[in-house]
Amino acid sequence: MNSRFERNGPVDALSSYPTWAQDMVGECESDKLAVVSHELFAQMSAARLEHDATAAFMGGIWPVIERFPGYMAMNLLKTQFGRSAGDNLARRWLVRNIRVEQNHAEYWLTWADGVGVDRQTVLNGWVPPNAAGLANWCEDVARNDTLAAGIAATNYAVEGATGEWSQLLYDSETYRNSISADVRTGSLRWLQLHAAYDGAHPWEALEIVCTLLGTSPAPHEVAHITECVKRSYTCMRMLADHCVEPRRTIRRTAEVAA
Repeated sequence: MNSRFERNGPVDALSSYPTWAQDMVGECESDKLAVVSHELFAQMSAARLEHDATAAFMGGIWPVIERFPGYMAMNLLKTQFGRSAGDNLARRWLVRNIRVEQNHAEYWLTWADGVGVDRQTVLNGWVPPNAAGLANWCEDVARNDTLAAGIAATNYAVEGATGEWSQLLYDSETYRNSISADVRTGSLRWLQLHAAYDGAHPWEALEIVCTLLGTSPAPHEVAHITECVKRSYTCMRMLADHCVEPRRTIRRTAEVAA
């Protein structure tokens, strides 16, 4: 049964959504926490991340930053105006927000410049498979899966976790002061936008997913959405691991040798 869902409470209150969605969010919480509380962002917040790890981070996420409007466009192609309330809501939201994304790639490169990572390194650097997994997954789910799955995996999961770690970095006075004062404002623009903008986006995306699936979707539909969300978080964590794990191993090996 696919009973129609219409949100009555605040968009950013989990209680405003069907029980299945509340359960899904709860089941995925530990996977999201593994991203947001990752050592990578703790080191960045404390301005302790080494330069090569910073370069790996900037270059590793770049394919997702550059392609994110494309993921949204592929989801837009799945909509059909008038087919359902979910289609109409998704269509309006995607059209509006694709335009919002247009400057974010440039803001990312400006951030990279501000932390000493040349933009040509970001644009043309090799991204290893464990770091490229997030971009590949987002491309696949946006291109080949359902509209609900595509929005859940990208706009709900990826933007949601990104908003939280962006807020962590933007709120860190230590991190802000680690960037030269003459470029600080421009360098922090991407973080500033995502700390605020991504606060609303995941909730709006969740509303779209719930409107598409209704209050009582089939168990296999809920299981699939849950798996897509978890996979996004897993890919994000793997990318973060790539930035810190090899370097930690090298340091430990050197310490043992000494």
